[in-house]
Amino acid sequence: MADPLAEIVTLLQPGAPFSKIARASGAWRVQRTEVGQVYYGLMISGSARLEVGGKPAIILRQGDFVLVPAIQDFTMSSLDPAPPAGLYSQPVMQADGTARIGSPDAPVEVEQLIGYCRFGSPDATLLVALLPDIVVVRGESRLGILATLVAEEARASRPARDVVLARLLEVLLIEAFRSTGERTASPGVLRGMGDDRLVVALRCMHADPARAWTVAELAREAGLSRSTFFTRFQREVGRPPMDYLTDWRITLAKDLLRRGRSLAEVAQRIGYGSTSAFSVAFSRQVGKPPARYAEELSLSAG
Repeated sequence: MADPLAEIVTLLQPGAPFSKIARASGAWRVQRTEVGQVYYGLMISGSARLEVGGKPAIILRQGDFVLVPAIQDFTMSSLDPAPPAGLYSQPVMQADGTARIGSPDAPVEVEQLIGYCRFGSPDATLLVALLPDIVVVRGESRLGILATLVAEEARASRPARDVVLARLLEVLLIEAFRSTGERTASPGVLRGMGDDRLVVALRCMHADPARAWTVAELAREAGLSRSTFFTRFQREVGRPPMDYLTDWRITLAKDLLRRGRSLAEVAQRIGYGSTSAFSVAFSRQVGKPPARYAEELSLSAG
């Protein structure tokens, strides 16, 4: 049976990573403003305060791993002492490649492995919307090992480096998502997969997106009444089941068009009986017909 999380992470095409060790002391505050980059961090020692998108602050301690897949700014600061209002620190790169925050002569109080990567998929915004907007995993050593492997590979110049990095990043992201508590995640596919009834319906949609699914059929697969299934799916996944299925079909269609598949083949593989029906659905979702979308892809590639 299809695995929705694995399919989403693979389609995101994570790559082009950058990583560094950051060491801090005293009172400090740094703000991330690099839009378009996915952030992850491992607290090697010490503790810090993380604030993302106006949500309540999160305290990170030694061994904690954090992932912010959504494209947004955030602030990280010292916990004790707390930085004064208006203080923003500028990390200074050292000769050994590490970043120093605060007084360079003071003892190191906080050490982090910080990494950034990009999602290569043009549909990253849609796909990321299916995932939690922040993931915090505490005391999971596997994530520390994976983050370290990514950092080491990113700095090396070994054969097949880009291929290895892509696979390592996929594993890192999947491990981070499945290590968090599905029930505490924000609405999305991860929380849906944590529901023993909804996960059946999600796997059905991903395993056979071409099938003419109805809410009633998906509810029957999940072992729920139609109304209960609809309400539960919308609450846990964050959108009605048919909207989720349509979004997933169009995402698959875009991927197939990028791979040079014909409109007729794409329409058949995602469940539309004709190219005209597919074109109408695609245009409604994307804002342009699939033929033009494919043509623009060809021109940009050329």
